[in-house]
Amino acid sequence: MLRLKRIACKLGSTDGAEIAEAALVLPLVFMLLLGIVWFGRAFNIYSTITQAAQQGAITAARPACGTCTQANPWGATSFPNDATVTGVVDAVMKSSNLDPAQIPINSSPPSPLFCVNPPMPVVAGCTTTANITICRNALLNSPGGTQPPQCGTIVSFQYPFQFYLPFTSLNMQKIVLSAQAQSRMEN
Repeated sequence: MLRLKRIACKLGSTDGAEIAEAALVLPLVFMLLLGIVWFGRAFNIYSTITQAAQQGAITAARPACGTCTQANPWGATSFPNDATVTGVVDAVMKSSNLDPAQIPINSSPPSPLFCVNPPMPVVAGCTTTANITICRNALLNSPGGTQPPQCGTIVSFQYPFQFYLPFTSLNMQKIVLSAQAQSRMEN
């Protein structure tokens, strides 16, 4: 009988220990799950803005002239203007519920070399529209290599992301994700 009382006392005291252990471990597990969710969201936003920059670069590098031939070549006006490129970037971002109005001023715009003898009559230079930097007629490969120079466009912008991880140093931290893509011009 005395032995059963001792076992009952020991069992009763371990129940309290399990509750105390659960009270310590469950918040840590919950924070780990929240961290996975928020880092996953950051990766999703990064991949979306990278895709938006790529689609913008492709749009900027392709002429809008569908009837151009060697006898009737396209001119500088046949390439989409900056508003069209920005519209493509905005459309990709809106498809993932990202607000293009949140794009901050690009603090690290590209500074490419420009093609000296471009294959097409396109004005070289970088312009910024709606905080999206578009560099046309940029040299995409390193000069002096064995390959002929490739001219194209570079689209670059940034997008903010804010973590919500309470009780951590990352709570309410804002990071700026950068996206840059290039596409060569097609003849």
